[in-house]
Formats: sequence, C-alpha cells, structure tokens
Amino acid sequence: MSDEFAPGTVWLVGAGPGDPELLTRKAERLIGEASVVFHDALVGPGVLDLVPPGVRRVSVGKRSGRHSKDQRTIDELIVEAALAGERVVRLKGGDPAIFGRATEELTACHAAGVPVRICPGVTAASAAAADLGLSLTLRGLARRLTFVTAHTVKGEVVGLDWQALADPEATLAVYMGKAAAPQIAAGLVAAGLPADTPVALIENASLPGRRHLRTTLGLLPLAARSALGDGPAVILIGRALQDLPYPKPSSPALAHRACSRSGF
Repeated sequence: MSDEFAPGTVWLVGAGPGDPELLTRKAERLIGEASVVFHDALVGPGVLDLVPPGVRRVSVGKRSGRHSKDQRTIDELIVEAALAGERVVRLKGGDPAIFGRATEELTACHAAGVPVRICPGVTAASAAAADLGLSLTLRGLARRLTFVTAHTVKGEVVGLDWQALADPEATLAVYMGKAAAPQIAAGLVAAGLPADTPVALIENASLPGRRHLRTTLGLLPLAARSALGDGPAVILIGRALQDLPYPKPSSPALAHRACSRSGF
C-alpha cells in the first residue's frame, strides 16, 4: 500500500464519464488499494469491475428523482468508515470537483479530523467533446467555456443568470439539463442568444451505447424530448459546434429524423 493511502484516509476519486480506460492511473491504483468503495449511481460498471474481490462496495447513488442516500448520510458513512480504520474511496462520476458535492464531503472529513484528498477525473463535457471530435474552445470564436448544472424545482431552473450565460463568444456546457431543456432554450433566447445557435446533445458519453444529436437552440426542447433516453446527458451550446460533420436540422421534422440516426 502507498504511504498516501494509510488506514483512516479518504480519497474522493473521479471515475470519469464511464469508460474505464479514461480513468487516471492514480484513480485505478487507489481503487485497487481501498478497503471500501462508496460509489455513485453514474459510475460505469466497467469502472466498478476494477474493485478487487473482497473489497466492500457500497452504492450511495443519487439520480434525478431517485435518491438512495441523502448527502448528510453519505458524509456520515464516509467518516464512520475512515474512523474505523478503513481505506476509503469515494468514487464519483466525472470529476469530484465539478458538480460532485465534493465540498460537503471534504467539510465532513475535516470536521472529524479525517485525512481527505481528491483524485481528479475526466468530466462529462470533455468526454462529450471527444465523442463528437471537436474542441470546446475555438480561437477568435469561442474564447470561454462555462459549466452549469440545470436542476429544476417546480418546473423552474434554479439559480441561473441567463444574461451572463447568453454569451456568443462562449461554449456553454449544461449538465443534468434534459428536463430543463425548454427553460434553457427560452432563457438563453430571451437573453439575446440567437435561436440558430448550434447545440449538441450527448448521452452516455464515452460508452458504447452513447448517442448524440446536433440541433439548434430553438429546437433544443424537441431534441431533448425525442432524442434521448434515460442516460446521463450533457448539452453543449455555442458557435464552436458549428462545423460538426453532420447535417443541422432546420425544422422539427428534420430534428425528429436526426434523432433516429443519432447513434455513432
């Protein structure tokens, strides 16, 4: 065992977007050294297959509308295991520091005097861009990259500044945005982003069953409703997507037909 993973230590480990080959070498080593792994619902089965036999695996997954454990309970479980002398891996989809509730778990460990560290992972937007074969930034056209998460409460997206997000010189990556697609499109268009702004939706990025669709901001609600299944998805918005090598739907009918051929 490595000196940095002594008993009683917690590592928040990024599991990446699902493909186990996108794990960092450090993440794979930490998984192999753990005595217990607390994992999210979005951690791919290929990643979980790397957990050695006999190592305790605890699902603490949270999916939209289907929370198996609340965050406070997860914090308590992690701390309790570390205080019992376990080598704890908290395995999170993507990167722990990007919409991963890492702060709550770090704070709980610090409060209990538990050593805790972070091993970063590949975030979903990067994997989605790789699947599409594009750059999220483009010199002279897309100078900024903005990550947001789009949770809804009673049909309204919480806490988003549409005016700030409607930046024609930025690429916007929206996590957990399928249900909020109508509000996202309406908010950005109302704030001045053109309805013909290119959009790509990518579901299950990096995995064999991934699906993608190119559309426009004005057609985003239809595309999100008709093109995607139940898997995690990222919505990419901005002019950096304008040269993707497949047809841009120009009507709801074309968007619907594009959905049917959106697999790789």
